[in-house]
Amino acid sequence: MTTSKPTPSLSKVTKTNWWLDATVFLFALLSVISGAYFLFLPTAGYQGGRNPMYGVTILFTRENWDLLHMWGGVFMIIAVLIHLWVHRQWLGMMARKLINQARGQGSRLSKGGKINLWVDAAIALGFFLTAITGIYLMFAPAGGYQGGHNPGWDPGFLFTRTTWDLIHTWSAVALVAAAFLHLIIHWRWVTKVTGKMFARVTTIPRRQTASAANTSY
Repeated sequence: MTTSKPTPSLSKVTKTNWWLDATVFLFALLSVISGAYFLFLPTAGYQGGRNPMYGVTILFTRENWDLLHMWGGVFMIIAVLIHLWVHRQWLGMMARKLINQARGQGSRLSKGGKINLWVDAAIALGFFLTAITGIYLMFAPAGGYQGGHNPGWDPGFLFTRTTWDLIHTWSAVALVAAAFLHLIIHWRWVTKVTGKMFARVTTIPRRQTASAANTSY
């Protein structure tokens, strides 16, 4: 007789949250890696041979890195919007709690709750700025200044293209830093639930194999 370990139990809500968080994390990681490529290898032209990094290929061409960064960011935004929709009741509850605290009403948040709230607020602000500036840069005309031959290079909507790019870069850096703090704060939950999720993946096939073996003649 074959015995198997019980499959770790997880609620439907916990599994949904894990899948949403994992999806956001994967697309965010893709955006961060590709963004780091452009941060440390900025476009600076050939410079008459004075730019030794011009034309250097790391795994992919610069165009492919650009595609990875763009679509990683697009799918990350979609995943985050779904995440916000799923947690809309919690967000509403926290908003009401903050309003009540500002009015001197209701229970006060603990120190840990306040830290978590400020980190989440930093993530939200960083994400908003990164997403808005990223969308602007995606749809704004590109192709370089071309010595004045590209009249739509810098439409100058609110800011110059350079300013939009700077806001996009540093809001993304702030977002990554805040997300890292968020991960540290919730590390126990992440490791615990992730361990159970992977345990379910490995336990279920074993139980199916054992069941098939017990019923065969």
